Amino acid sequence: MQATDKSDRVVYWGTGRRKSSVARVRLVPGTGQLTINGRPGDLYLQFNPSYLASAKSPLETLGLENEYDILVNAHGGGLTGQADSIRLGVARALCELDPENRKPLKVEGYLTRDPRRKERKKYGLHKARKAPQYSKR
Repeated sequence: MQATDKSDRVVYWGTGRRKSSVARVRLVPGTGQLTINGRPGDLYLQFNPSYLASAKSPLETLGLENEYDILVNAHGGGLTGQADSIRLGVARALCELDPENRKPLKVEGYLTRDPRRKERKKYGLHKARKAPQYSKR
């Protein structure tokens, strides 16, 4: 969804989800900074290079890494789920920015929501699949 903020800058929104994580992403014209829940992105993602690369990869695919600031509200899950949900949110916001961006992002797989979730626990088992020890007698 395209909107304007208080300073009349154009803002592009995208929502990403992975496991139990949800990230509401805003793309604002800027210098390429990543801010997650009001903290610098590298600090929030614990300076983990794979999480940072995952979050910024849609922008790098299109060559826009220094054109837009990424502002994120993320909650739920752990850092892996949040980083991947940020990636999906950024990709969706970029599609809103320009519909021509959809094809290269789709080819890279950035617009596909990862459907894997935690398997539910079944009765008679300790966890989803862990069974009690077998006893012959």
